[in-house]
Amino acid sequence: MEVKVECQKRAEGSKPKALRREGLIPATLYGHQGAESVALTVPAKAAETLLKQADINHTPIEVNIPDLPWNGKVLLREVQTHPWKPILYHLSFFSVATQDTIQISLPVNLVGTAVGVKQGGIVEHVMTELQVECAPDNIPETIDVDISNLDVGASLHVHEIVLPAGATAMDDPQRPVVNVLGAPTMAAEPSQEQQPTSLLSEGI
Repeated sequence: MEVKVECQKRAEGSKPKALRREGLIPATLYGHQGAESVALTVPAKAAETLLKQADINHTPIEVNIPDLPWNGKVLLREVQTHPWKPILYHLSFFSVATQDTIQISLPVNLVGTAVGVKQGGIVEHVMTELQVECAPDNIPETIDVDISNLDVGASLHVHEIVLPAGATAMDDPQRPVVNVLGAPTMAAEPSQEQQPTSLLSEGI
């Protein structure tokens, strides 16, 4: 699903509290023109919808700023909120449209049923996210990892993951992504001969 949001350029001297009272959330766009940044506002309802659709450093977002004019893909870099109240303070976007490559954390999706599970083993999903480098116009939605050939005791490491074309893993190559563990064994019940004899039964 493509995620989009429309922003407006923030007027100079505008106060964040006043903007929020007007139903606007302050935001900043970085990276669209080198080291320059631009102050923006996002309608509060649009910002709330965006946060339901996009994760920080995960989801490509198509941002449109008609009064610059500018539009392009960004990542949500930071979300500032009240420590305990559901109040949104500020959003930070980083443009990836002008970058040759970007680094992004993507969810790891386990595909198939491990052979070891059929033998009574348990899948341990060690890494739920993988840091990858890829082109901004070729960002995979997930990293799919086929675990169907894993026996009990087997592991799959970062360097063994088959990545989408153009993507490179940035995490430690030796780090395990998934393990198949043996099923926990129940402690054997003591036999009748091994059970301690109570003092009462011996008449003491």
